[in-house]
Amino acid sequence: MPLNFKPLEDEPRLLIEVKLKPVQGSRFQPTGFPDLGAATFRGFDDDGGQVDCLLVESAQSMANRLEEVCWDEGNGRLVKTLSGLPYVRSTLPDGEVTDSIREAHRLNSPYIVNSAEFDAIETAIGFEANKPFDRRMLAAALLKYDPSSLLHGTFLEKVGGVVRLPRVISGFVEASGVERADSGGVKVDRVQPGTSGDSTPYGKAAEGYGNVPYHRTEFSAESITAYFNLDLAQLRAYGLGGAAEAMLTALSLFKIRELVHSGLRLRTACDLDAGEFQVTRPDGFEIPSRDELKNALPGLIAACRDEKLFADPAITEVTYSKGKKKKESK
Repeated sequence: MPLNFKPLEDEPRLLIEVKLKPVQGSRFQPTGFPDLGAATFRGFDDDGGQVDCLLVESAQSMANRLEEVCWDEGNGRLVKTLSGLPYVRSTLPDGEVTDSIREAHRLNSPYIVNSAEFDAIETAIGFEANKPFDRRMLAAALLKYDPSSLLHGTFLEKVGGVVRLPRVISGFVEASGVERADSGGVKVDRVQPGTSGDSTPYGKAAEGYGNVPYHRTEFSAESITAYFNLDLAQLRAYGLGGAAEAMLTALSLFKIRELVHSGLRLRTACDLDAGEFQVTRPDGFEIPSRDELKNALPGLIAACRDEKLFADPAITEVTYSKGKKKKESK
């Protein structure tokens, strides 16, 4: 049965929420930042009262996780459902390869941009200095070479300072009504357990010798929620056509379904179970099932290929060259 996206035709956003809870116990470890620690903040409940909140997983991390579920690590390629979807693969000097799916900056990875073959991608983008930039050309180029960079946003600063697109799909995880759960332990040295002073006869504690006490902070929460936002208005504004919009919408929902299905073990001490999907906007729309999306995507990808919206072949091969010099913009 074909997917029915007609209820989304005039909607600016598709907003989804999924309730989460720890697989075991009630404690979990949130994301942390070197200069901040855990990202706690004061939020508000439905009645306007203040509540202690916590960022469990950031938008940038969720984007990477949404990419990971598309990759078959064992075979070094996209999962079978997404076969034929374009991306760029770069060969490094030692013969190893990387690609725009797994690279942190996707198509803007230095291992892709610093290649002779990237010139063709830059030409398709159509940036010219001191002239208005048509972002629809950028969107079409991203669709052609790497639709994931189109969905997850890109900033090609090596091409031009305005060559960027915000995320079409974004997600994050927040917890509310949080409480700290502080604990600790000791790394025990069986050979030289002493902890007095900065060093043992074998070496310093900083080098791993001696007993080393440590502390850790986890959290419990009244509720944990994963939020997903698909910007339908932004997607339509690119003017890519019905086949591309249907494929990109299905691909976005596939990523979300796969991420939740595969298990949200975000860290060793942050393993979360997911509840039912809840669409908060628009009313009445139901997210297609995982099986429905898996069955529909090969045909949607083929339709884009048949309209010649994709690079041919779908995988664009480039060779990284550290010494490649950036050509002058037109």
